[in-house]
Amino acid sequence: MDGFFSQALVLLGATLVLLPLFQRLGLGSILGYLAAGIAVGPLGFGLVSGGNDVLHFAELGVVLMLFLVGLELAPQQLWAQRQRLVGLGASQMVFSALLLTGGFYLLGFDSHQSVAIGATLALSSTAFVVQMLVETNQLGTSQGRSAFSILLFQDLAVIPILLLLPLLAGAQAGEDSPQLLAGLVALAAMVLAGKYALNPWLGWQAKLRNRELMTASALMLVLGSAALMEHLGLSMGLGAFVAGVLLANSPYREQLETDIQPFKGLLLGLFFLAIGMTMDLRLLLDHSGNIALFLVMLLGLKGLVLVAISRLRGAQWRSTVMFGILLSQGGEFAFVLLTQAQTLNLLDSTLAGQLNLVVALSMACTPLLLKLVTLLWPKADGKAPRKDLEEEDMPSNHHPQVVIAGLGRFGQITARILVGRQIPFTALDSDPDEIDLLRRYGNEVYFGDVTRLDLLHNAGLGQAKVLVLAVDDVDASLKAAELVRDHFPNVTIVARARDRYHAYKLHALGVEQVIRESFESALLSARLTLMQLGVPESTAIDLVRSFRELDERLLLEQIEHRADMEMLVETNARGRAELQSLLSEGKAGQKTGGN
Repeated sequence: MDGFFSQALVLLGATLVLLPLFQRLGLGSILGYLAAGIAVGPLGFGLVSGGNDVLHFAELGVVLMLFLVGLELAPQQLWAQRQRLVGLGASQMVFSALLLTGGFYLLGFDSHQSVAIGATLALSSTAFVVQMLVETNQLGTSQGRSAFSILLFQDLAVIPILLLLPLLAGAQAGEDSPQLLAGLVALAAMVLAGKYALNPWLGWQAKLRNRELMTASALMLVLGSAALMEHLGLSMGLGAFVAGVLLANSPYREQLETDIQPFKGLLLGLFFLAIGMTMDLRLLLDHSGNIALFLVMLLGLKGLVLVAISRLRGAQWRSTVMFGILLSQGGEFAFVLLTQAQTLNLLDSTLAGQLNLVVALSMACTPLLLKLVTLLWPKADGKAPRKDLEEEDMPSNHHPQVVIAGLGRFGQITARILVGRQIPFTALDSDPDEIDLLRRYGNEVYFGDVTRLDLLHNAGLGQAKVLVLAVDDVDASLKAAELVRDHFPNVTIVARARDRYHAYKLHALGVEQVIRESFESALLSARLTLMQLGVPESTAIDLVRSFRELDERLLLEQIEHRADMEMLVETNARGRAELQSLLSEGKAGQKTGGN
Protein backbone atom coordinates (compact mmCIF):
# COMPACT_ATOMS: atom_id res chain seq x y z
CA MET A 1 0.00 0.00 0.00
CA ASP A 2 1.52 3.30 -1.11
CA GLY A 3 1.18 6.74 0.40
CA PHE A 4 2.02 8.04 3.84
CA PHE A 5 -1.58 8.45 4.99
CA SER A 6 -2.60 5.01 3.75
CA GLN A 7 0.29 3.34 5.57
CA ALA A 8 -0.38 5.36 8.73
CA LEU A 9 -4.02 4.24 8.60
CA VAL A 10 -2.96 0.60 8.27
CA LEU A 11 -0.57 0.86 11.23
CA LEU A 12 -3.23 2.49 13.39
CA GLY A 13 -5.82 -0.10 12.38
CA ALA A 14 -3.55 -3.05 13.12
CA THR A 15 -2.64 -1.55 16.48
CA LEU A 16 -6.26 -0.94 17.46
CA VAL A 17 -7.15 -4.55 16.62
CA LEU A 18 -4.21 -6.45 18.12
CA LEU A 19 -3.15 -4.28 21.07
CA PRO A 20 -6.40 -4.66 23.08
CA LEU A 21 -6.42 -8.39 22.27
CA PHE A 22 -2.91 -8.97 23.63
CA GLN A 23 -3.56 -6.86 26.71
CA ARG A 24 -6.80 -8.77 27.28
CA LEU A 25 -4.82 -12.02 27.15
CA GLY A 26 -2.39 -10.60 29.72
CA LEU A 27 0.55 -10.59 27.28
CA GLY A 28 1.19 -6.83 27.49
CA SER A 29 1.22 -4.09 24.90
CA ILE A 30 4.74 -4.74 23.57
CA LEU A 31 3.89 -8.14 22.09
CA GLY A 32 0.76 -6.57 20.63
CA TYR A 33 2.84 -3.95 18.83
CA LEU A 34 5.29 -6.59 17.58
CA ALA A 35 2.47 -8.78 16.27
CA ALA A 36 0.88 -5.80 14.53
CA GLY A 37 4.21 -4.93 12.90
CA ILE A 38 4.70 -8.50 11.66
CA ALA A 39 1.12 -8.63 10.34
CA VAL A 40 1.37 -5.49 8.20
CA GLY A 41 5.06 -5.87 7.29
CA PRO A 42 6.70 -7.55 4.29
CA LEU A 43 6.29 -11.06 5.73
CA GLY A 44 2.66 -10.52 6.72
CA PHE A 45 0.10 -8.93 4.45
CA GLY A 46 2.75 -6.64 2.95
CA LEU A 47 0.62 -3.55 3.52
CA VAL A 48 3.49 -1.36 4.77
CA SER A 49 7.02 -1.17 3.41
CA GLY A 50 10.15 0.62 4.55
CA GLY A 51 10.36 -0.88 8.02
CA ASN A 52 13.95 0.29 8.52
CA ASP A 53 13.00 3.89 7.71
CA VAL A 54 10.10 3.71 10.15
CA LEU A 55 12.43 2.24 12.79
CA HIS A 56 14.95 5.05 12.37
CA PHE A 57 12.25 7.70 12.76
CA ALA A 58 10.55 5.91 15.65
CA GLU A 59 13.81 5.84 17.65
CA LEU A 60 12.76 9.35 18.66
CA GLY A 61 10.27 7.61 20.96
CA VAL A 62 13.17 6.07 22.89
CA VAL A 63 14.83 9.50 23.03
CA LEU A 64 11.70 11.13 24.45
CA MET A 65 11.28 8.30 26.94
CA LEU A 66 14.83 8.79 28.26
CA PHE A 67 14.18 12.52 28.62
CA LEU A 68 11.09 11.81 30.73
CA VAL A 69 13.03 9.33 32.85
CA GLY A 70 15.71 11.99 33.37
CA LEU A 71 13.04 14.43 34.56
CA GLU A 72 12.29 12.04 37.43
CA LEU A 73 15.94 11.90 38.52
CA ALA A 74 17.25 15.07 40.09
CA PRO A 75 21.09 15.33 40.08
CA GLN A 76 21.24 14.68 43.82
CA GLN A 77 19.16 11.51 43.39
CA LEU A 78 21.39 10.37 40.53
CA TRP A 79 24.47 10.95 42.67
CA ALA A 80 22.90 8.98 45.51
CA GLN A 81 22.54 6.02 43.11
CA ARG A 82 26.15 6.14 41.88
CA GLN A 83 27.11 2.86 43.57
CA ARG A 84 24.17 1.03 42.01
CA LEU A 85 24.86 2.67 38.64
CA VAL A 86 28.54 1.75 38.47
CA GLY A 87 28.47 -1.46 40.49
CA LEU A 88 25.47 -3.16 38.91
CA GLY A 89 25.93 -1.66 35.45
CA ALA A 90 29.63 -2.45 35.11
CA SER A 91 29.23 -5.95 36.55
CA GLN A 92 26.41 -6.85 34.18
CA MET A 93 28.10 -5.36 31.14
CA VAL A 94 31.55 -6.85 31.70
CA PHE A 95 30.51 -10.38 32.70
CA SER A 96 27.76 -10.64 30.06
CA ALA A 97 30.16 -9.49 27.34
CA LEU A 98 32.85 -11.96 28.50
CA LEU A 99 30.48 -14.94 28.59
CA LEU A 100 28.91 -14.12 25.22
CA THR A 101 32.32 -13.52 23.67
CA GLY A 102 33.53 -16.89 24.96
CA GLY A 103 30.39 -18.62 23.74
CA PHE A 104 30.67 -17.32 20.18
CA TYR A 105 34.41 -18.03 20.13
CA LEU A 106 33.70 -21.66 21.03
CA LEU A 107 31.23 -21.79 18.13
CA GLY A 108 34.10 -21.11 15.72
CA PHE A 109 34.00 -17.36 15.20
CA ASP A 110 37.33 -15.54 15.27
CA SER A 111 38.29 -13.49 18.31
CA HIS A 112 37.51 -10.08 16.77
CA GLN A 113 34.04 -11.15 15.65
CA SER A 114 33.35 -12.78 19.02
CA VAL A 115 34.28 -9.63 20.94
CA ALA A 116 32.12 -7.46 18.68
CA ILE A 117 29.13 -9.80 19.00
CA GLY A 118 29.57 -10.28 22.75
CA ALA A 119 29.80 -6.56 23.51
CA THR A 120 26.83 -5.79 21.26
CA LEU A 121 24.53 -8.48 22.66
CA ALA A 122 25.43 -7.56 26.26
CA LEU A 123 23.25 -4.47 25.81
CA SER A 124 19.57 -4.66 26.79
CA SER A 125 16.56 -2.80 25.44
CA THR A 126 15.82 0.40 27.32
CA ALA A 127 12.52 0.82 25.47
CA PHE A 128 11.25 -2.68 26.27
CA VAL A 129 12.41 -2.84 29.88
CA VAL A 130 11.20 0.61 30.93
CA GLN A 131 7.86 0.07 29.19
CA MET A 132 7.37 -3.25 31.00
CA LEU A 133 8.33 -1.67 34.33
CA VAL A 134 5.84 1.15 33.76
CA GLU A 135 3.04 -1.24 32.79
CA THR A 136 3.62 -3.30 35.95
CA ASN A 137 4.15 -0.25 38.23
CA GLN A 138 7.66 -1.42 39.14
CA LEU A 139 9.77 1.49 37.89
CA GLY A 140 9.87 3.02 41.38
CA THR A 141 10.68 -0.25 43.17
CA SER A 142 14.17 -1.39 44.13
CA GLN A 143 14.18 -3.90 41.26
CA GLY A 144 13.03 -1.21 38.84
CA ARG A 145 15.71 1.25 39.95
CA SER A 146 18.39 -1.44 39.71
CA ALA A 147 17.24 -2.32 36.20
CA PHE A 148 17.29 1.32 35.16
CA SER A 149 20.80 1.79 36.60
CA ILE A 150 22.02 -1.08 34.43
CA LEU A 151 20.27 0.35 31.37
CA LEU A 152 21.79 3.78 31.96
CA PHE A 153 25.28 2.31 32.26
CA GLN A 154 24.67 0.38 29.02
CA ASP A 155 23.77 3.63 27.24
CA LEU A 156 27.12 5.01 28.35
CA ALA A 157 28.85 1.78 27.25
CA VAL A 158 27.63 2.27 23.67
CA ILE A 159 30.31 4.97 23.25
CA PRO A 160 33.37 2.74 23.85
CA ILE A 161 31.77 -0.06 21.79
CA LEU A 162 31.43 2.33 18.85
CA LEU A 163 35.13 3.15 19.24
CA LEU A 164 36.02 -0.53 19.56
CA LEU A 165 34.41 -1.77 16.34
CA PRO A 166 36.78 0.01 13.89
CA LEU A 167 39.76 -1.26 15.90
CA LEU A 168 38.46 -4.84 15.74
CA ALA A 169 37.94 -4.47 11.99
CA GLY A 170 41.48 -3.16 11.57
CA ALA A 171 40.26 0.25 10.37
CA GLN A 172 41.26 3.70 11.48
CA ALA A 173 38.81 5.90 13.36
CA GLY A 174 36.88 7.79 10.73
CA GLU A 175 34.68 10.83 10.66
CA ASP A 176 31.80 8.89 12.18
CA SER A 177 33.77 7.85 15.27
CA PRO A 178 32.63 9.36 18.57
CA GLN A 179 34.28 12.67 19.40
CA LEU A 180 34.77 12.14 23.12
CA LEU A 181 36.47 15.44 23.93
CA ALA A 182 33.85 17.42 22.04
CA GLY A 183 31.18 15.33 23.75
CA LEU A 184 32.51 16.21 27.20
CA VAL A 185 32.59 19.89 26.25
CA ALA A 186 29.02 19.64 24.96
CA LEU A 187 27.85 17.99 28.19
CA ALA A 188 29.54 20.72 30.23
CA ALA A 189 27.82 23.35 28.08
CA MET A 190 24.48 21.60 28.64
CA VAL A 191 25.04 21.66 32.40
CA LEU A 192 25.76 25.40 32.35
CA ALA A 193 22.78 26.06 30.09
CA GLY A 194 20.54 24.01 32.36
CA LYS A 195 21.67 25.99 35.39
CA TYR A 196 21.62 29.53 34.00
CA ALA A 197 19.65 29.69 30.75
CA LEU A 198 16.89 27.08 30.45
CA ASN A 199 14.66 28.16 33.33
CA PRO A 200 14.66 31.88 32.34
CA TRP A 201 13.94 30.88 28.75
CA LEU A 202 11.07 28.58 29.74
CA GLY A 203 9.79 31.27 32.11
CA TRP A 204 9.67 33.78 29.27
CA GLN A 205 7.79 31.24 27.15
CA ALA A 206 5.33 30.58 29.98
CA LYS A 207 4.49 34.28 30.33
CA LEU A 208 3.19 34.26 26.76
CA ARG A 209 0.58 31.67 27.86
CA ASN A 210 0.73 29.91 24.50
CA ARG A 211 0.36 26.16 24.99
CA GLU A 212 1.54 25.27 21.48
CA LEU A 213 4.68 27.37 21.94
CA MET A 214 5.51 25.58 25.20
CA THR A 215 5.04 22.21 23.48
CA ALA A 216 7.30 23.27 20.60
CA SER A 217 9.89 24.48 23.12
CA ALA A 218 9.83 21.15 24.94
CA LEU A 219 10.31 19.20 21.71
CA MET A 220 13.08 21.54 20.56
CA LEU A 221 14.88 21.09 23.87
CA VAL A 222 14.79 17.28 23.73
CA LEU A 223 15.50 16.84 20.03
CA GLY A 224 18.19 19.52 20.05
CA SER A 225 20.06 17.78 22.88
CA ALA A 226 19.73 14.42 21.12
CA ALA A 227 20.85 15.83 17.76
CA LEU A 228 23.93 17.43 19.35
CA MET A 229 25.04 14.11 20.83
CA GLU A 230 24.36 12.25 17.58
CA HIS A 231 26.38 14.82 15.63
CA LEU A 232 29.32 14.07 17.93
CA GLY A 233 28.91 10.33 17.37
CA LEU A 234 27.43 9.72 20.81
CA SER A 235 24.08 8.31 21.94
CA MET A 236 21.01 10.45 21.23
CA GLY A 237 19.41 8.94 24.30
CA LEU A 238 22.32 10.10 26.45
CA GLY A 239 21.79 13.72 25.38
CA ALA A 240 18.06 13.54 26.05
CA PHE A 241 18.59 11.89 29.43
CA VAL A 242 21.10 14.55 30.54
CA ALA A 243 18.69 17.29 29.45
CA GLY A 244 15.97 15.67 31.55
CA VAL A 245 18.19 15.38 34.63
CA LEU A 246 19.19 19.05 34.34
CA LEU A 247 15.51 20.05 34.37
CA ALA A 248 14.45 17.64 37.13
CA ASN A 249 14.44 20.48 39.68
CA SER A 250 12.91 23.01 37.30
CA PRO A 251 9.54 24.59 38.17
CA TYR A 252 8.46 23.71 34.61
CA ARG A 253 9.14 19.98 35.00
CA GLU A 254 5.50 18.94 35.25
CA GLN A 255 4.54 21.02 32.20
CA LEU A 256 7.42 19.62 30.13
CA GLU A 257 6.48 16.07 31.08
CA THR A 258 2.86 16.69 30.17
CA ASP A 259 3.76 18.17 26.78
CA ILE A 260 6.22 15.42 25.83
CA GLN A 261 4.20 12.42 27.06
CA PRO A 262 1.79 12.08 24.06
CA PHE A 263 4.63 12.23 21.51
CA LYS A 264 6.62 9.68 23.50
CA GLY A 265 3.70 7.27 23.63
CA LEU A 266 2.99 7.43 19.91
CA LEU A 267 6.61 7.20 18.77
CA LEU A 268 7.47 4.43 21.22
CA GLY A 269 4.52 2.41 19.94
CA LEU A 270 5.73 3.06 16.39
CA PHE A 271 9.20 1.87 17.43
CA PHE A 272 7.83 -1.49 18.57
CA LEU A 273 5.76 -1.73 15.38
CA ALA A 274 8.88 -1.12 13.30
CA ILE A 275 10.77 -3.86 15.18
CA GLY A 276 8.04 -6.28 14.15
CA MET A 277 8.12 -5.05 10.55
CA THR A 278 11.89 -5.55 10.27
CA MET A 279 11.90 -9.11 11.66
CA ASP A 280 12.96 -11.24 8.68
CA LEU A 281 11.32 -14.48 9.74
CA ARG A 282 12.44 -16.18 6.50
CA LEU A 283 15.85 -16.58 8.12
CA LEU A 284 14.19 -18.95 10.58
CA LEU A 285 13.61 -21.38 7.73
CA ASP A 286 17.09 -21.09 6.25
CA HIS A 287 19.14 -20.86 9.47
CA SER A 288 16.78 -22.10 12.16
CA GLY A 289 19.48 -24.04 14.03
CA ASN A 290 21.90 -21.12 14.26
CA ILE A 291 19.20 -18.64 15.27
CA ALA A 292 17.79 -20.94 17.96
CA LEU A 293 21.29 -21.54 19.35
CA PHE A 294 22.17 -17.82 19.33
CA LEU A 295 18.85 -16.96 21.01
CA VAL A 296 19.32 -19.53 23.78
CA MET A 297 22.90 -18.31 24.35
CA LEU A 298 21.79 -14.69 24.55
CA LEU A 299 18.91 -15.25 26.96
CA GLY A 300 20.69 -17.93 28.98
CA LEU A 301 24.11 -16.33 29.49
CA LYS A 302 22.80 -12.81 30.17
CA GLY A 303 20.11 -14.20 32.44
CA LEU A 304 22.74 -16.20 34.35
CA VAL A 305 24.84 -13.09 34.98
CA LEU A 306 21.83 -11.07 36.12
CA VAL A 307 20.61 -13.85 38.41
CA ALA A 308 24.05 -14.07 40.02
CA ILE A 309 24.18 -10.29 40.56
CA SER A 310 20.71 -10.25 42.07
CA ARG A 311 21.41 -13.18 44.40
CA LEU A 312 24.63 -11.57 45.63
CA ARG A 313 22.52 -8.58 46.67
CA GLY A 314 20.32 -10.87 48.77
CA ALA A 315 17.16 -10.89 46.65
CA GLN A 316 14.67 -13.73 46.87
CA TRP A 317 14.79 -16.43 44.21
CA ARG A 318 11.57 -15.46 42.47
CA SER A 319 12.60 -11.80 42.23
CA THR A 320 16.04 -12.92 41.06
CA VAL A 321 14.64 -14.99 38.19
CA MET A 322 12.26 -12.20 37.16
CA PHE A 323 15.14 -9.71 37.22
CA GLY A 324 17.28 -12.01 35.06
CA ILE A 325 14.56 -12.41 32.44
CA LEU A 326 13.68 -8.71 32.47
CA LEU A 327 17.08 -7.62 31.13
CA SER A 328 18.07 -10.73 29.16
CA GLN A 329 17.00 -9.51 25.71
CA GLY A 330 19.14 -7.68 23.17
CA GLY A 331 18.86 -3.91 22.87
CA GLU A 332 17.78 -1.45 20.20
CA PHE A 333 21.37 -0.16 19.96
CA ALA A 334 22.34 -3.63 18.70
CA PHE A 335 20.70 -2.83 15.34
CA VAL A 336 22.96 0.22 14.99
CA LEU A 337 26.11 -1.58 16.13
CA LEU A 338 25.51 -4.64 13.95
CA THR A 339 24.93 -2.42 10.93
CA GLN A 340 28.21 -0.62 11.57
CA ALA A 341 30.03 -3.93 12.06
CA GLN A 342 28.67 -5.08 8.69
CA THR A 343 29.77 -1.80 7.06
CA LEU A 344 33.28 -2.31 8.45
CA ASN A 345 33.29 -5.88 7.01
CA LEU A 346 33.67 -7.24 10.52
CA LEU A 347 30.48 -9.30 10.05
CA ASP A 348 29.03 -10.59 6.79
CA SER A 349 25.47 -9.71 5.81
CA THR A 350 24.08 -13.19 6.56
CA LEU A 351 25.46 -13.25 10.10
CA ALA A 352 24.37 -9.66 10.76
CA GLY A 353 20.85 -10.52 9.57
CA GLN A 354 20.72 -13.57 11.82
CA LEU A 355 21.86 -11.56 14.84
CA ASN A 356 19.34 -8.80 14.10
CA LEU A 357 16.57 -11.40 14.09
CA VAL A 358 17.92 -12.92 17.33
CA VAL A 359 17.75 -9.51 19.02
CA ALA A 360 14.19 -8.94 17.81
CA LEU A 361 13.10 -12.45 18.88
CA SER A 362 14.69 -11.95 22.31
CA MET A 363 12.56 -8.83 22.74
CA ALA A 364 9.47 -10.83 21.85
CA CYS A 365 10.44 -13.65 24.24
CA THR A 366 10.95 -11.41 27.28
CA PRO A 367 7.28 -10.62 28.10
CA LEU A 368 6.32 -14.23 27.30
CA LEU A 369 8.93 -15.62 29.70
CA LEU A 370 7.91 -13.16 32.42
CA LYS A 371 4.28 -14.19 31.96
CA LEU A 372 5.26 -17.87 32.13
CA VAL A 373 7.19 -17.39 35.38
CA THR A 374 4.26 -15.44 36.86
CA LEU A 375 1.88 -18.30 36.04
CA LEU A 376 4.14 -21.14 37.17
CA TRP A 377 5.61 -19.37 40.20
CA PRO A 378 2.94 -17.19 41.86
CA LYS A 379 4.12 -14.56 44.28
CA ALA A 380 3.86 -15.63 47.93
CA ASP A 381 1.56 -13.21 49.74
CA GLY A 382 2.55 -14.08 53.25
CA LYS A 383 6.30 -13.58 52.97
CA ALA A 384 7.50 -10.10 53.79
CA PRO A 385 10.03 -8.64 51.35
CA ARG A 386 13.50 -7.63 52.39
CA LYS A 387 13.24 -4.04 53.60
CA ASP A 388 16.63 -3.04 52.26
CA LEU A 389 15.74 -4.30 48.80
CA GLU A 390 12.05 -3.54 48.41
CA GLU A 391 11.29 -0.55 50.61
CA GLU A 392 14.04 1.96 49.99
CA ASP A 393 13.07 5.54 50.62
CA MET A 394 11.53 7.28 47.66
CA PRO A 395 11.68 11.00 47.03
CA SER A 396 9.34 12.88 49.33
CA ASN A 397 7.07 13.92 46.48
CA HIS A 398 6.89 10.49 44.84
CA HIS A 399 3.38 9.88 46.16
CA PRO A 400 2.00 13.24 47.32
CA GLN A 401 -0.87 13.10 49.77
CA VAL A 402 -1.98 16.59 48.75
CA VAL A 403 -1.92 18.55 45.49
CA ILE A 404 -2.21 22.33 45.88
CA ALA A 405 -3.46 24.07 42.74
CA GLY A 406 -2.58 27.74 43.10
CA LEU A 407 0.12 28.77 45.56
CA GLY A 408 -0.82 32.40 46.05
CA ARG A 409 -1.76 34.00 49.38
CA PHE A 410 -4.51 31.43 49.98
CA GLY A 411 -2.67 28.24 49.01
CA GLN A 412 0.58 29.23 50.72
CA ILE A 413 -0.95 28.97 54.20
CA THR A 414 -1.94 25.35 53.63
CA ALA A 415 1.47 24.61 52.10
CA ARG A 416 3.37 26.05 55.07
CA ILE A 417 1.37 23.97 57.54
CA LEU A 418 1.91 20.81 55.44
CA VAL A 419 5.65 21.51 55.35
CA GLY A 420 5.64 21.88 59.13
CA ARG A 421 3.91 18.51 59.47
CA GLN A 422 6.24 16.93 56.84
CA ILE A 423 3.28 15.89 54.70
CA PRO A 424 4.33 15.43 51.04
CA PHE A 425 2.51 17.56 48.49
CA THR A 426 2.83 18.84 44.94
CA ALA A 427 2.07 22.51 44.27
CA LEU A 428 1.10 23.91 40.86
CA ASP A 429 0.81 27.52 39.72
CA SER A 430 0.51 29.22 36.34
CA ASP A 431 2.32 32.49 37.08
CA PRO A 432 6.07 32.24 36.26
CA ASP A 433 6.94 35.35 38.30
CA GLU A 434 5.05 34.03 41.32
CA ILE A 435 6.81 30.67 40.97
CA ASP A 436 10.25 32.32 40.95
CA LEU A 437 9.37 34.35 44.05
CA LEU A 438 7.97 31.36 45.95
CA ARG A 439 10.99 29.19 45.11
CA ARG A 440 13.30 31.80 46.63
CA TYR A 441 11.54 31.15 49.92
CA GLY A 442 12.12 27.41 49.60
CA ASN A 443 8.69 26.38 48.27
CA GLU A 444 8.50 23.40 45.89
CA VAL A 445 6.12 24.67 43.21
CA TYR A 446 5.85 23.79 39.52
CA PHE A 447 4.46 25.56 36.50
CA GLY A 448 1.29 24.05 35.07
CA ASP A 449 -2.27 24.57 33.91
CA VAL A 450 -4.55 22.81 36.40
CA THR A 451 -7.33 22.49 33.82
CA ARG A 452 -5.31 19.86 31.91
CA LEU A 453 -6.16 16.31 32.88
CA ASP A 454 -2.76 14.93 31.82
CA LEU A 455 -0.99 17.47 34.03
CA LEU A 456 -3.10 16.47 37.04
CA HIS A 457 -2.12 12.84 36.41
CA ASN A 458 1.57 13.78 36.22
CA ALA A 459 1.29 15.82 39.41
CA GLY A 460 0.32 12.63 41.25
CA LEU A 461 -3.34 13.42 41.91
CA GLY A 462 -4.21 9.77 41.32
CA GLN A 463 -2.29 8.87 44.50
CA ALA A 464 -3.29 11.96 46.50
CA LYS A 465 -6.06 12.18 49.07
CA VAL A 466 -6.82 15.90 48.86
CA LEU A 467 -6.78 18.61 46.19
CA VAL A 468 -6.57 22.15 47.55
CA LEU A 469 -8.13 24.17 44.73
CA ALA A 470 -6.89 27.70 45.38
CA VAL A 471 -6.49 29.23 41.90
CA ASP A 472 -7.55 32.85 41.32
CA ASP A 473 -9.37 32.30 38.05
CA VAL A 474 -13.00 31.28 38.64
CA ASP A 475 -13.43 29.52 35.28
CA ALA A 476 -10.21 27.54 35.77
CA SER A 477 -11.34 26.60 39.28
CA LEU A 478 -14.68 25.28 38.04
CA LYS A 479 -13.13 23.37 35.13
CA ALA A 480 -10.54 21.77 37.42
CA ALA A 481 -13.23 20.81 39.94
CA GLU A 482 -15.25 19.15 37.18
CA LEU A 483 -12.20 17.23 35.91
CA VAL A 484 -11.36 15.97 39.38
CA ARG A 485 -14.96 14.99 40.07
CA ASP A 486 -15.12 12.95 36.83
CA HIS A 487 -11.64 11.39 36.81
CA PHE A 488 -10.52 11.31 40.46
CA PRO A 489 -13.73 10.59 42.39
CA ASN A 490 -11.84 9.43 45.50
CA VAL A 491 -9.97 12.73 45.91
CA THR A 492 -11.49 15.22 48.34
CA ILE A 493 -11.58 18.79 47.02
CA VAL A 494 -11.03 21.69 49.39
CA ALA A 495 -11.91 24.65 47.19
CA ARG A 496 -11.41 28.38 47.51
CA ALA A 497 -14.43 30.45 46.44
CA ARG A 498 -13.86 34.03 45.34
CA ASP A 499 -17.43 35.06 46.12
CA ARG A 500 -20.91 33.73 46.81
CA TYR A 501 -21.68 32.99 43.15
CA HIS A 502 -18.44 31.05 42.81
CA ALA A 503 -19.44 29.06 45.91
CA TYR A 504 -22.84 28.29 44.33
CA LYS A 505 -21.17 26.79 41.27
CA LEU A 506 -18.65 24.76 43.25
CA HIS A 507 -21.38 23.26 45.43
CA ALA A 508 -23.40 22.50 42.30
CA LEU A 509 -20.42 20.48 40.99
CA GLY A 510 -20.49 18.37 44.14
CA VAL A 511 -17.66 20.09 46.02
CA GLU A 512 -18.56 19.91 49.71
CA GLN A 513 -15.54 21.65 51.26
CA VAL A 514 -15.94 25.20 49.92
CA ILE A 515 -14.09 28.03 51.68
CA ARG A 516 -15.19 31.58 50.85
CA GLU A 517 -11.90 33.42 50.94
CA SER A 518 -13.09 36.53 52.86
CA PHE A 519 -15.89 34.95 54.90
CA GLU A 520 -13.86 33.80 57.92
CA SER A 521 -11.93 37.06 58.21
CA ALA A 522 -15.19 39.05 57.93
CA LEU A 523 -16.74 37.00 60.76
CA LEU A 524 -13.68 37.64 62.91
CA SER A 525 -13.95 41.34 62.15
CA ALA A 526 -17.63 41.32 63.18
CA ARG A 527 -16.84 39.57 66.47
CA LEU A 528 -14.06 42.02 67.34
CA THR A 529 -16.31 44.96 66.44
CA LEU A 530 -19.08 43.73 68.76
CA MET A 531 -16.57 43.28 71.57
CA GLN A 532 -15.25 46.82 71.10
CA LEU A 533 -18.84 48.05 71.46
CA GLY A 534 -19.14 46.40 74.87
CA VAL A 535 -20.77 43.12 73.90
CA PRO A 536 -19.41 40.28 76.08
CA GLU A 537 -17.02 37.98 74.26
CA SER A 538 -19.18 34.88 74.80
CA THR A 539 -22.22 36.68 73.39
CA ALA A 540 -20.23 37.96 70.39
CA ILE A 541 -19.01 34.43 69.67
CA ASP A 542 -22.57 33.05 69.88
CA LEU A 543 -23.93 35.78 67.59
CA VAL A 544 -21.23 35.24 64.98
CA ARG A 545 -21.69 31.46 65.13
CA SER A 546 -25.45 31.86 64.67
CA PHE A 547 -24.87 34.16 61.71
CA ARG A 548 -22.46 31.65 60.15
CA GLU A 549 -24.92 28.76 60.49
CA LEU A 550 -27.77 30.80 59.05
CA ASP A 551 -25.72 32.12 56.14
CA GLU A 552 -24.32 28.71 55.20
CA ARG A 553 -27.79 27.16 55.35
CA LEU A 554 -29.12 29.97 53.18
CA LEU A 555 -26.29 29.48 50.68
CA LEU A 556 -27.11 25.78 50.31
CA GLU A 557 -30.79 26.59 49.80
CA GLN A 558 -29.95 29.11 47.08
CA ILE A 559 -27.80 26.73 45.01
CA GLU A 560 -30.73 25.30 43.06
CA HIS A 561 -32.06 28.83 42.41
CA ARG A 562 -28.68 30.40 41.53
CA ALA A 563 -29.86 31.26 38.01
CA ASP A 564 -33.25 32.61 39.13
CA MET A 565 -32.80 36.20 40.31
CA GLU A 566 -36.34 36.50 41.68
CA MET A 567 -35.93 33.44 43.88
CA LEU A 568 -32.54 34.68 45.08
CA VAL A 569 -34.07 38.02 46.07
CA GLU A 570 -36.91 36.24 47.86
CA THR A 571 -34.63 33.91 49.82
CA ASN A 572 -32.33 36.81 50.69
CA ALA A 573 -35.27 38.79 52.07
CA ARG A 574 -36.38 35.80 54.12
CA GLY A 575 -32.85 35.32 55.34
CA ARG A 576 -32.55 38.98 56.41
CA ALA A 577 -35.77 38.72 58.38
CA GLU A 578 -34.60 35.55 60.09
CA LEU A 579 -31.23 37.13 60.83
CA GLN A 580 -32.83 40.25 62.33
CA SER A 581 -35.02 38.08 64.54
CA LEU A 582 -32.04 36.00 65.60
CA LEU A 583 -29.86 38.98 66.46
CA SER A 584 -32.72 40.69 68.29
CA GLU A 585 -33.09 37.63 70.49
CA GLY A 586 -29.38 37.78 71.13
CA LYS A 587 -29.66 41.43 72.13
CA ALA A 588 -32.56 40.67 74.49
CA GLY A 589 -30.61 37.83 76.02
CA GLN A 590 -27.67 40.17 76.54
CA LYS A 591 -29.89 42.66 78.44
CA THR A 592 -31.39 39.92 80.56
CA GLY A 593 -27.97 38.57 81.34
CA GLY A 594 -26.83 42.08 82.27
CA ASN A 595 -29.67 42.53 84.73
